[in-house]
Amino acid sequence: MYLSLPATSANLGPAFDAAALAMNLYIEIVARASPTFKIAASGRDKDVIERVENHLILATYREVLKDEGVDVTPLSLRIRNDIPIGKGCGSSAAARLAGIALADHFGKLRWSDSQVIAEASRREHHSDNVSACWMGGLTVARMSGESGPQVVRIKPKGKWPLLLALPDEALATEQARRVLPTEYSRTDAVTNIQNSMILMAAFLQGRHDLLAPALEDRIHQPYRAELCPLLPCLQQLSGKQGVLGVALSGAGPSVVIFLDPKIPAQEIKKAVAAHLAISGLNAELIMTSIALRGARTKKAASRS
Repeated sequence: MYLSLPATSANLGPAFDAAALAMNLYIEIVARASPTFKIAASGRDKDVIERVENHLILATYREVLKDEGVDVTPLSLRIRNDIPIGKGCGSSAAARLAGIALADHFGKLRWSDSQVIAEASRREHHSDNVSACWMGGLTVARMSGESGPQVVRIKPKGKWPLLLALPDEALATEQARRVLPTEYSRTDAVTNIQNSMILMAAFLQGRHDLLAPALEDRIHQPYRAELCPLLPCLQQLSGKQGVLGVALSGAGPSVVIFLDPKIPAQEIKKAVAAHLAISGLNAELIMTSIALRGARTKKAASRS
């Protein structure tokens, strides 16, 4: 079986725990039945991915089959990974979905897309990342009790080039959650609702001019800025030098930068790198874009 899943960026400023987009960075897996579990990995975070013990993909695979009362078939996995781990790019959502997809295939579960998304959302607790990874494009999702998440997929109008800024250190989602307050003012809540709706309109209508103000957030980014120093630094460029807007990617510490498609991307990348250098910050800068396709599976093992 061949499986490919994209990275994701959730929250998108004011759309906290509600929206995410898929990015053209992937984890690719070729899986075969095997006498024992084993993994061969290449690409980003190779050493982490090759550890069979406590492996999130394999753990999810085993748990799903056990819950369904199906015998577990050991697997040999060949993995090529481009998704940063622990940096707010949806690596755990992709891993959960990979484990579920493998269980569905080798356990002959014949699950629908909605079942896959519901199971991954239950385990991941983030239906926004899960839905964007599985469906591609931009998704808006909410949990709906026992019936599972309700998901709407949006195809953004026009071109939306992205620049992903990755710091050296990872940040645990639990740590990023701990800094958030338990209550918010009505003003902050209303502002975020308004901005979220304008943000969706900007993507649907291809309105690049709306992005910078629409990405303003009062729910999570101000509180996570101390843990994610790239964010306040890069927010200074919003609306300047070809930068349409800036948002924390997921819970951070990475930052997703929306670029003006009318300006050469490499020119904007150089300006961003120079700004970071002047500010005394280091980051890996990766050019990408919104992935309109989500997860892909093939029965025959192949490589793209």
